[in-house]
Amino acid sequence: MIFITARFKVRPEHADRWPEIAADFTTASRSEPGCLWFHWSRSIEDPTEYVLVEAFRDDEAGAAHVQSEHFRTAQQTLPPHLAETPRIVNTTIQQDDWSLLGEFAVPRQD
Repeated sequence: MIFITARFKVRPEHADRWPEIAADFTTASRSEPGCLWFHWSRSIEDPTEYVLVEAFRDDEAGAAHVQSEHFRTAQQTLPPHLAETPRIVNTTIQQDDWSLLGEFAVPRQD
C-alpha cells in the first residue's frame, strides 16, 4: 500500500474551520475505490496544525487520487487557507491494514 502522512499548517483564522474547509476533498477522497483510509487529526500542541494520515491500495490507486478532479480542485481551494506548504512522508509498504501495537496490548476482558 501507499502510506502517506502530511502536516498542514493552517492560517490561525481558518484553523477552527479546517475540517469544514477540507470536507469536500475529504469526502471525495474517502469514496475513491483504492482509498483504504483518509483521516485528519489536529495537533494538541499546535491548534493550527492538522495531520492527514491516508493510505491507498497500490500505485494505481495513488495515481488515480492525484489525477482526480477533486484533487485538482483542492490544489486550488486549500492553499489560500494554509500558512505554509504542507510537509509529507510518502512510502510504499507491504501491508494492507493497521497492525496491532503489541507493546500496548489490551488484555482480554471476558
